[in-house]
Amino acid sequence: INVGKSSLIKALFSLTPEVEVRVSKTPGHTKKMNFFRVGKAFTIVDMPGYGHRAPKDFVDMVEPYLYTRKNLVRTFLLVDGSVGLQKADLIALEMCEEIRCPYVIVVTKIDKCGSGVLLTNLLNLQDVVKTQTTSCFPQPFLISSLHFWGVYLLRCFIAHVTGSIRLKDTSQS
Repeated sequence: INVGKSSLIKALFSLTPEVEVRVSKTPGHTKKMNFFRVGKAFTIVDMPGYGHRAPKDFVDMVEPYLYTRKNLVRTFLLVDGSVGLQKADLIALEMCEEIRCPYVIVVTKIDKCGSGVLLTNLLNLQDVVKTQTTSCFPQPFLISSLHFWGVYLLRCFIAHVTGSIRLKDTSQS
């Protein structure tokens, strides 16, 4: 289901105009894997969605990639904050658990619903993470691509986990 993957990638790369990210008006438009190379640092792979509009060969395309990539540092599982965890999300969560590669939940569209709905969905998500996961980062990232909420923090996290940005130690100066 349209969770805003392309919009998030566009927001993440908003400071690097040389990385072109196309966002379709049609929900569920990503039908193949799109690779975004970030200098010599890392590559972000935009996978097709896994909801009701998923491409027929979704599993054949995605599973081998996730299972065989030795250099896969982190998987980001996007959940629509305005609707909460869906059945398809739980299946994707199980797949991430099976692969045993660390993954992170990114809650998108947090601007699309009232705080009560968001809080209910987050408490439910937190409960699932606590009781049903072993490889999931405990803290979900809350994002609004539209308002840029949480985007900077997610950028910092990606830079950190890819090990591509070293912070200068200023304590010696």
